[in-house]
Amino acid sequence: MEFDFNVTIVGLGLIGGSFAEAIRELKPKNIWAIDIDEESLKYAESIGIIDKGYTNGEVPLKDSDIIIICLYPELTLKFVKENMKNFKSGAIITDAVGIKEKVMQGINSFIRDDLDFIGGHPMAGRETSGVKSASKDIFKDANYIITPTDKNKKENIEIIENLVREIGFTKVVKIDPGKHDEIIAFTSQLPHVIAIAMMNCNYIENVNSFTGGSFNDVTRIAKINPSLWSELMIENKEHIVAQIDLFQNYMTKVKDAIKNSEYNLLDDILTESSKRKEEQSKNV
Repeated sequence: MEFDFNVTIVGLGLIGGSFAEAIRELKPKNIWAIDIDEESLKYAESIGIIDKGYTNGEVPLKDSDIIIICLYPELTLKFVKENMKNFKSGAIITDAVGIKEKVMQGINSFIRDDLDFIGGHPMAGRETSGVKSASKDIFKDANYIITPTDKNKKENIEIIENLVREIGFTKVVKIDPGKHDEIIAFTSQLPHVIAIAMMNCNYIENVNSFTGGSFNDVTRIAKINPSLWSELMIENKEHIVAQIDLFQNYMTKVKDAIKNSEYNLLDDILTESSKRKEEQSKNV
């Protein structure tokens, strides 16, 4: 793929740094980064994943063809609004925010007509944060969600889709922003809530002496960025509360089957779970 673009990454943490490292291999014209942390910028420059770092957008944005914003939801809105005058005409702006509807509605309410904001969500990450934890490998075989609107140009959507495929994402899905938030509440946010609850609901001294793979599998994502995930959950509270309610109702069903020694019902519940997991595994 020829990638003859100037690219700017906004927010040089785990995801932003991973984008920079991955896109570097496509040999863009230039790859710049914007971050308030000068140490992160210096580190990224020193290892060669960016050409130059900036602490504000005034200089790089005027020449950037593609801007990838890797910030929290509210900071994404703030950055786009505050830099509206700096963006190059015709630029493609995309993001990596884990909730889409509020962010996209907000940006589309004030974005210039000559700019194209295309919502994106890389389904990738790890338990550590910061640019020193970044790696292009976190994108390998991962899913990527694009949330286009009627305002987006077809050719620009194709540019973003081709880009993410080139850096390792194997399955790219396009979906309405609101539907994205509804589904992600179940597939991403609810599992984090469950992992958090598992870690916090009980305390067992020297717990590692009593754990096997199952405990570690369920609680792996409990090591979490509190400020980011608090914002993601509260901004998507309508959908996540609905999913928590569904989960609690089903937990009550399982609890009652165990409590009342209903072997047949419990067997049916476990059989259905195994069947659904097997079907899901076939469709990976």
